[in-house]
Amino acid sequence: MSQRDYYEVVGVSRTATEEEIKRAYRKLAVKYHPDKNPGDHSAEEKFKELGGAYEVLMDAEKRAAYDRYGHAAFSQGQRGRGAAGGGHDPFDIFREVFGQSGGGGAGIFEQFFGSAQGGGQGESREGKLRGADLRYDMQITLEEAAVGCEKTIEVRKQEICSPCQGSGAEKGSKVVSCFDCGGRGQVLTSRGFFQVSQTCPRCRGTGQAIERPCTSCGGEGRAESTSKIKLKIPAGVDEGSRLRSPRNGEAGQRGGPAGDLYVVFHIKEHAVFKREEHHLYCEVPVSFSVAALGGELRVPTLEGQAQVKIPAGTQSGTSFKLRGHGVTVLNSNQRGDLIVRVAVEVPTKLSMEQRAKLAEFSELMGEDNSPLNRSFLEKAKDFFR
Repeated sequence: MSQRDYYEVVGVSRTATEEEIKRAYRKLAVKYHPDKNPGDHSAEEKFKELGGAYEVLMDAEKRAAYDRYGHAAFSQGQRGRGAAGGGHDPFDIFREVFGQSGGGGAGIFEQFFGSAQGGGQGESREGKLRGADLRYDMQITLEEAAVGCEKTIEVRKQEICSPCQGSGAEKGSKVVSCFDCGGRGQVLTSRGFFQVSQTCPRCRGTGQAIERPCTSCGGEGRAESTSKIKLKIPAGVDEGSRLRSPRNGEAGQRGGPAGDLYVVFHIKEHAVFKREEHHLYCEVPVSFSVAALGGELRVPTLEGQAQVKIPAGTQSGTSFKLRGHGVTVLNSNQRGDLIVRVAVEVPTKLSMEQRAKLAEFSELMGEDNSPLNRSFLEKAKDFFR
């Protein structure tokens, strides 16, 4: 069976940068990770194929060899590690990219996408059902996203039934053999000439049933209620960032573990600042006199205000950088910058005296003191003949 092109596997072009390759790998690694696709052999194979392709494309020497010779560069005696011929574990690449380690600290993937053991609703051999995961969309301000904050939210969800404490049984009720399967956990169904054995739908394979189900929850062991959940939002989250709150999803059934709550963030549009990753941008008007003569300009920041020194002769559109006044970089103590772009104001209403002064000023300036105008006329001289 022929190997697929590594660029096709990762989903990038042959001119892709390392950062573009890494972003594409992250997206597909989450999609095909075996723990997210239990029992799916196809997803597991794609995950391994992806890990091998990523290792080659992120190694400058291997990528150059692959670009020149293709898969033949790693055949026979030229074989290297990973998909190029060795025993490199694709999970090692996955942990490296997503910040997971063998220690006790949770990596970026665990914090923002859930642990490898999380995910969908699962059932144990004892019939314990894991609770469903929940999604909560939260809108926060740019200021809150920049420096982090704490929020308390209310979520309507299935919680453990208080009267029966999650057992699903009335007080004093006994656990008896399932009425449908006789305690076997399996039932037989006829399909033509054949009989098929399948898990009992009533007891879900446990072979047990409750003699007298709880009247409050009907034997499910859960009831819907509103819960208050306190969240610590890390500094630096962006539009679409997802935070996992373990065990704050719906309660499990028959003593099963609770699901997780995933909070998806949406950042409100700011009246002054525009955000690009961890940098902020804003435009501040400056009077013609300050731009021409120079002076101090007050500019807004997330913390209040700051002073920017404007040199004489500043042109409209000139940008000034205030270091460390942007958004905190996620999972670090670093902050981006604030880029201030000045816009020189042109007066719209002038008195007779102001007009006369400006006319006198214009006459005194002449063309020799207008370098931008001279440069433009030089470039466009052919159009003015």
